[in-house]
Amino acid sequence: MLVVTTASNPGKSRRRSQIGLAVAGGGPIGGIYEVGALRALDEAIDGLDMNALDVYVGVSSGAFVAAALANRLDTAEMCRIFITGDSDQFRFRPEDFVRPAIFEYLRRLAGVPRALLGWMAEFARNPFQMQLSDSLLRIGSMLPTGLFDNDAIERFLRTAFTSHGRSNDFRELARKLYIVAVELDSGQAVRFGAAGYDAVPISRAIEASSALPGLYPPVGIDGRYYVDGALRATLHASVALDAGADLVFAINPLVPIDAVHAHTLGKNSPASLVEGGLTAVLSQMFRTLLQSRMQASMPKYARQYAGSDLLLFEPDSDDADMFFTNVFSFTHRERLAEHAYRTTRADLRSQAGTLAPLLRRHGLRLRADVLGDESRTLLAGIATRPARRTRATSQLHRALDDLDLALERGPRKPRAPARTRRKVSTPA
Repeated sequence: MLVVTTASNPGKSRRRSQIGLAVAGGGPIGGIYEVGALRALDEAIDGLDMNALDVYVGVSSGAFVAAALANRLDTAEMCRIFITGDSDQFRFRPEDFVRPAIFEYLRRLAGVPRALLGWMAEFARNPFQMQLSDSLLRIGSMLPTGLFDNDAIERFLRTAFTSHGRSNDFRELARKLYIVAVELDSGQAVRFGAAGYDAVPISRAIEASSALPGLYPPVGIDGRYYVDGALRATLHASVALDAGADLVFAINPLVPIDAVHAHTLGKNSPASLVEGGLTAVLSQMFRTLLQSRMQASMPKYARQYAGSDLLLFEPDSDDADMFFTNVFSFTHRERLAEHAYRTTRADLRSQAGTLAPLLRRHGLRLRADVLGDESRTLLAGIATRPARRTRATSQLHRALDDLDLALERGPRKPRAPARTRRKVSTPA
């Protein structure tokens, strides 16, 4: 489903529109969906270079997708890394996402004797005032803060962003990149990559942004703890709009399902989600919360950013494939990526009449040959692999890209010294 929010007060024509990308979370499968959708946009829109946008914003699993694009990892190579597994640059191992948090378990276990002694002492002092709720709270403090270890994820990202001419430093990127996380103890959103928060390694920022409470432990950075950025907002597209984007492409992979409609259409969905048990009910609840916040934000974007256009890509409400696939399963990642690729192209084709003038205003054009080719597949488009690059040739390509960008944008004002920047949290 494509939701188009058209600028009610387009700005005056300029030499080049500022284009941004905002990518929401959704676990590993959400990231796979986003890769498939981005590959479709990359192929179907002439003039759109996914590695040369002006601003990238990522949340949770979408944080890696955004950071990879900002770091010159193109959509074809991302497909090879995460979908087909035949990339010669990185070896992606799904098991890294579901390793038990052994050290967190041991840390909590070490505190059990002291907690029990405290509980026994309190009981001895007030044997008739202790309540079951008090006991449950004490037991809760002994439980680990996350089931899975996210250190392996950070190590993979650090390797990906420190090889082949890429960088793990926000300040070295040619494009703006913002990774949104939530500071646990204040509940405020923080934009890693913004002034005051740009010294944090990109891999560490992504680890923080994707630390979904209950599944992954909070991530400590400079004495503070951070969790999944989706706790404050689903998409944080306002970050890209605040950065001056005239056009924002946004992707949100998790939406609630209309099970009744899907069942009526003969899709692989029960007539009621009750039949799916607790997991289906909780999934619907979580997705509905994300969707409701998204729907509440859209009018604000139209009102507050009247000079900008926003294109939001989401699965359809009857998309049983996206709803009933385990978000931590990689078994069907090739099928789901192809599904996202095809539905995104179908969305572009169905709204081509609306999109054509909007995209033209930003120097872009829909490719009718790509959208009209029903036989076109995701995997066919990545069959031809580029020549393997050495470290030296990768650095050379990066330098040439930086030179092209500098010539295109003209002279830039010198950046303020680090000591003058204030550390300010800017909630989206």
